Amino acid sequence: MNRLHPDTLGQAQPAVTLPSYDRQSLGAGIVHLGLGAFQRAHQAVFTEDAIQHSGGDWGIIGVSMRSSRVSGQLNPQAGLYSVLSEDGEEAKLRVIGSVLQVLVAPEDPGAVIAAIARQDIHIVTLTITEKGYALADDGVSLNRDDPAVESDLLNPERPGSAVGILALGLRERISAGGAALTILSCDNLSQNSARLRGVLNSYLASTFPEVLPWLESSTSFPCSMVDRIVPAMAEEQRQRQAQMLGLRDEAAVSTEPFNQWVIEDDFVTARPDWESAGAQLVADVLPFEMIKLQLLNASHSAIAYCG
Repeated sequence: MNRLHPDTLGQAQPAVTLPSYDRQSLGAGIVHLGLGAFQRAHQAVFTEDAIQHSGGDWGIIGVSMRSSRVSGQLNPQAGLYSVLSEDGEEAKLRVIGSVLQVLVAPEDPGAVIAAIARQDIHIVTLTITEKGYALADDGVSLNRDDPAVESDLLNPERPGSAVGILALGLRERISAGGAALTILSCDNLSQNSARLRGVLNSYLASTFPEVLPWLESSTSFPCSMVDRIVPAMAEEQRQRQAQMLGLRDEAAVSTEPFNQWVIEDDFVTARPDWESAGAQLVADVLPFEMIKLQLLNASHSAIAYCG
């Protein structure tokens, strides 16, 4: 079976939904830190739908923060991958084209810094898990005892943490012209982008304080709430999905039909037409977070405890 690639898309099964826009002319507008299965089944899908509905150069430069596994899956496929959404009654398979390439931070941090500094990049999004924010026990301030942060504070020109990489990228962005930037967390963490702003401010004060005035005037940190179940991909499921696709896909993800993305409407830059894909742009994300935590997550926990 041939591998999924732009040159083999014509071999996909007729029932598979393919990108309908001119992907060859698609430019990048987003850098995403922490390119995992959830991002590929959630934010990248919303972005795909927004591009198909309203156009725009909103291709995603993905960044793997730890290993080259995802780059080995996606780069040989020119960023293409399939998403299977099913609920026991209906199954829909589609190919997503919004991810253009994958960089690997530990292997080439300079390429990641350069991507953040690009003036045609308008948004940096993140799914780095709660641990990636290096939050102290109070859940707000920077944990300076975190080994990665401690190392970056000593040598900020060669960062390894997400906060350190973002900080150096912002300094280089100012040097490249200082275009405004929206920084949007998509992690399952209450008040996620606000917390990121706090730790980033603290880190910059100790490393690149000259960035702080620009950060205040030229960036925004809209919070968001995300929801979609994305199970780990077993080999049996990967083979089943390949049969449905008609092509071998090393980056395949499967998920549920339901998805939700609530975003604080606080952008200092242009953005994709995510509303056309079903995202909710609101003045305050907190009520939606409380609904999820107290109604959805609490009921899930209760079921698990009974089990």
